[in-house]
Amino acid sequence: MTALVPSLWTFVGLTLVLGGAGAFVSGRAVAGGWRSPLMAAFYAVPLAAAARFLHYALFDEPTDPAQALLAFALLAAFALAGYFLARRRQMARQYPWLGP
Repeated sequence: MTALVPSLWTFVGLTLVLGGAGAFVSGRAVAGGWRSPLMAAFYAVPLAAAARFLHYALFDEPTDPAQALLAFALLAAFALAGYFLARRRQMARQYPWLGP
């Protein structure tokens, strides 16, 4: 059980906090360029790979495909959240006559 706790904290800190912030900002950048939301999800792939590499390099964690898939899913969710929040703000600013 003690081995799980540091792994959980490193996953939360590295993947969710740092990776999630990067994914959110990249989703906003994709929306700023009026691109497809699929691009925001595609940009989560290298972010998840980088987060998993940092887990391996810094904390000597094994490269588990299940954790990599979980990291990708969470980072894609952060990227899409950033995308849709930015797109909502863009649409409200560009088309104010459509209403709330």
